[in-house]
Amino acid sequence: MAGSKPKIFVIYYSTYGHVHTIAQAITKGLLKTNTVDAELFQIPETLPADVLEKMHAAPRANVPEITPEKLTEADGFLFGFPTRFGVAPAQVKSFFDATGKLWSKGALQGKPAGLFFSTASQHGGQESTAYTFLSHFAHHGLVYVPLGYASPHMFDNESVVGSSPWGAGTIAGPDGSLQPSVMELEIAETQGEKFAQVAVKLFNTAAGASVNPGAPVPAEVPDAAVVPTDVPPVAEEAKPEPVSAAEAAPVKNNAQADKSAAAAAPGGANPQDVPKKSSLMENLIAKLKNAFSSK
Repeated sequence: MAGSKPKIFVIYYSTYGHVHTIAQAITKGLLKTNTVDAELFQIPETLPADVLEKMHAAPRANVPEITPEKLTEADGFLFGFPTRFGVAPAQVKSFFDATGKLWSKGALQGKPAGLFFSTASQHGGQESTAYTFLSHFAHHGLVYVPLGYASPHMFDNESVVGSSPWGAGTIAGPDGSLQPSVMELEIAETQGEKFAQVAVKLFNTAAGASVNPGAPVPAEVPDAAVVPTDVPPVAEEAKPEPVSAAEAAPVKNNAQADKSAAAAAPGGANPQDVPKKSSLMENLIAKLKNAFSSK
């Protein structure tokens, strides 16, 4: 896999074209890094043509439709869709409901994935649309890569700007008349760039593991010990002078005498510390006599 690039699929669903425009900006950011390959796909429509006509939906773009089986060819994903009451639309849910076979095989485990979106208003789901979708990533083992505050435009308070730390976004307006602004498109492009950085790191890590699977991690080898030459040798401890048998005998005899005395005393105590029983009784009797004679 030397010299190969990770392949990123930008997959979106768009009713009125806003999310399609954001998807193109994200793809531009991915390719700008020259570190990944990127392909654009759209999620199949589930509504009939007559219903879409009544909704005044935009014509479908000339972008290939994604299939669940196709997902296995990618090394990472960026999914985009408009909000439906703060969550993903039914078309996106229907597509993911068809990925059960991939889930059972763990086919998407460990691959990075990000999100982008479109809402009608500033508070219409620029965050909830993303985080309510994370359970799909969790079940597939996908590694969620948020945008964070990677663009300075996200701190702009002078105008209404879509996007959040969860991903790039646009605000379409209640009637869908608003189109992605320059700042929103630049945020989307930034998300593509930042996502590519993470995808490359994961891809290279996985490629290294596949080259030598199961290889033990080498332990850290400490630097070779340097033995100083200017340290004086340690002096040997002085050995005690030998004691003659004649000098040691009195010590031995005294120790035996102390042991014999201790054994003879009650409880093994020193006989000098134990008062005589007769003396104790005599003192007690004398005290009792004095007590009665004083009455």
